[in-house]
Amino acid sequence: MLDHSLAWNRAADGLQKFWGYNQFRPLQGEAVTCLLRHQDALVMLPTGSGKSVCFQLPALLQPGLTIVISPLIALMENQVQALQAKELPAGMIHSQLSSQKRRQTLRQIEQQQLRLLYLSPESLLSPPIWQRLCDPHLQIQCLIVDEAHCIEQWGSSFRPVYRRLGAIRDALLPTNAASPITVAAYTATAKPTTQSAIQAVLQLHKPQILSCSPYRHNLDLTVEVAWTTACRRQQLLKFIGRQAQSAGLVYTSSRRLCEFLATWLCQHHQPAVAYHAGLSAAERRRIEAQWLRGELPFVICTSAFGMGIDKPDVRWIAHYQPPLSLSAYLQEIGRAGRDNLRSQTLLLASEPTGWLDPQDRQMRQYFLKQLRGQQESAQRLFHNLPQQGHVDTVKKTFPEADLVLALLHQSGNLVWEDPFHFRILSPQGFKPPPIPTQLDIADYLYTHQCRWQFILQQFGFHTEADHFRCGHCDRCRSHSSSTRSSR
Repeated sequence: MLDHSLAWNRAADGLQKFWGYNQFRPLQGEAVTCLLRHQDALVMLPTGSGKSVCFQLPALLQPGLTIVISPLIALMENQVQALQAKELPAGMIHSQLSSQKRRQTLRQIEQQQLRLLYLSPESLLSPPIWQRLCDPHLQIQCLIVDEAHCIEQWGSSFRPVYRRLGAIRDALLPTNAASPITVAAYTATAKPTTQSAIQAVLQLHKPQILSCSPYRHNLDLTVEVAWTTACRRQQLLKFIGRQAQSAGLVYTSSRRLCEFLATWLCQHHQPAVAYHAGLSAAERRRIEAQWLRGELPFVICTSAFGMGIDKPDVRWIAHYQPPLSLSAYLQEIGRAGRDNLRSQTLLLASEPTGWLDPQDRQMRQYFLKQLRGQQESAQRLFHNLPQQGHVDTVKKTFPEADLVLALLHQSGNLVWEDPFHFRILSPQGFKPPPIPTQLDIADYLYTHQCRWQFILQQFGFHTEADHFRCGHCDRCRSHSSSTRSSR
């Protein structure tokens, strides 16, 4: 293993060579050094703190291929294009890539011309790519899981392939390999339970855990109660009007609502466009480019927009409705103020009973109903599944089998022998993971304490949260105003 001081010096030299920086941001150097010394890692750094450098730099400083598992095409393209602009050996394969570029990248893999290869988890396990990665002559240095919170957020209900990632290291490692493949996970938000899930699913070996406080001194957090649907729209309109055409994003819960709000805002003299998965890839790329260039001041979007996109001057984020989790909320507001300048956030929420405006409650109930439906399907299918087999073979008979297998894995009733073959451990039955009675965002909405203090507590930073007051969230501002009034 490389000596720590030698690894640090090598990392610092590489930072200057490839990025032109003289010093690391907090914990960047430790994360780079960890991979240079072939140690597994779980790295949690706030949005905008340079997580990508933490795995790109070690990949460029070592021989062999680093595979980066990334959840979104826009995120891959943003990072790969930035690397290719520096003429660095990086490539990607995703579902929207042309056949010519796909063949070119596959050739680069075979000829070992790449240092960084970006893939979705689904692409990684597709036969054409997997077969090439299994070539015993191909040297694979590292496996990176970017936006690793997706393992818990999506792994059992939306993209079950995430539950199979822990079996990849052993499957790709040649029996005569001199050193193991290093596995590292990166995210901006991971509560203690999420950290445990990431380590368990990826089978990290004694990982070094590097974590920075999620507190952002330049983000002003505000939650406003919207008593009716009409009030909610007007509150959003007033908030946008105060932003003086600065760059921002409005997050919504559905495609339909995206389209409706964009049309309504245009009718009220605020030029807006809708961005969601229902648009063509070309249309999504066009909207992203226009927003990045400043031609569109803001976009009405669903949760996928903005993940990993580097736009430093985003001055505000609005949530038309509460997201489904506190982690998602922290991810999304983190896209503002990456230049460390003051930025505003607004979250609109129904009053707690939801009597006059039930849409927030209905959205939460719909989500929980979907989870219950998946668990009921899993219990029905469980006794029809073979005790072991290949996931693709089972899916031909049971199209929902991949979700069922993911739930079984989450509950400890299944192991993946490799990324494709499973074995059920308890044929008598299984107890599905508990479904929460309410989502963790609900307590945040109506807390009376400092909002940043609440977030620090939820994400396990109890020492930092003790007696903490940010002084610039709506709760702290309200407290200061009432204190002055009482004097």
